[in-house]
Amino acid sequence: MKVYYQLNEFHRLPCAVVTSGTFDGVHAGHQALLRRVREKALACHGESVVLTFWPHPRLVVSPSDQPLQLLSTIEEKIELLAESGIDHLLILPFHREFSEMTAENYVQKILVDGIGTCQLVIGYDHRFGKNRSGDMAYLQAHQETFGFQVEEISKQEIDHLTISSTQIRQALQTGHLELATELLGRPYSFEGVVVKGRQLGRTIGFPTANVMVNEPYKLIPPHGVYAVEAFVRGDWYPGMMNIGTRPTVEGTGRTHEVHIFKFNQDIYGEHMKVRLHRWIRPERKFGSLPELQTQIHLDQDQIEQFFASM
Repeated sequence: MKVYYQLNEFHRLPCAVVTSGTFDGVHAGHQALLRRVREKALACHGESVVLTFWPHPRLVVSPSDQPLQLLSTIEEKIELLAESGIDHLLILPFHREFSEMTAENYVQKILVDGIGTCQLVIGYDHRFGKNRSGDMAYLQAHQETFGFQVEEISKQEIDHLTISSTQIRQALQTGHLELATELLGRPYSFEGVVVKGRQLGRTIGFPTANVMVNEPYKLIPPHGVYAVEAFVRGDWYPGMMNIGTRPTVEGTGRTHEVHIFKFNQDIYGEHMKVRLHRWIRPERKFGSLPELQTQIHLDQDQIEQFFASM
């Protein structure tokens, strides 16, 4: 997959099959849309193109004291879209001036003149242009003028629940990891660098890797203990993670501490990806370190049983 960060980097194609959107999380609904784009490109001997934006439009248009938490960083989105088999990814910078572009100018200057769209495939709720005035009805009414065909993919559902980034955020924020996994089509994950903490875990037999997540907009699930897999040094390892403030040891600030089962290597400064499978229990303050140690043993037993049943 070729990646472009400005429209002038992209060379107009003779036959581009295009889809457009934010693609936060590249979830199961997005994946169905991407499959259709690839199918249509193959059928017409064209090339598949994903048009997306960074920063996320809502971070620019609707900033607030409680900013939007995203399912994927831009690096994660690129990786996931590459895995989908798309030929070209165009990431346009989103800013105030861009948000003022009319629907007509957006279609003509970007989709037609810039990309060479011959077929456009969009999701059922796709909107574009100033005040989100462009939609499927607008495209159908003007497709002869613009010279391309348009197809709308109906909403994708699992157990009568519409697959959307908003639904997935809500599932993660309420600890419903199994639902989030189903809607995403894979376990939710985040990544970062392993940094040194207070190293108290090793004193009770549970050394942990403290994963520093640098992107403030990346959604982190609520405080608690989780069954996870950690990817480090080229392999996946089962383990357990605590997200929270470590109240038993008077911790300050949120940490993401991963104890990898049967793993005893120095990985400070290395990159780790964490895949979350199940929420086990909320974080709570224990009366002593031995009491905490006892609970951690119980947590590990439960998590090992979970992985053995997968």
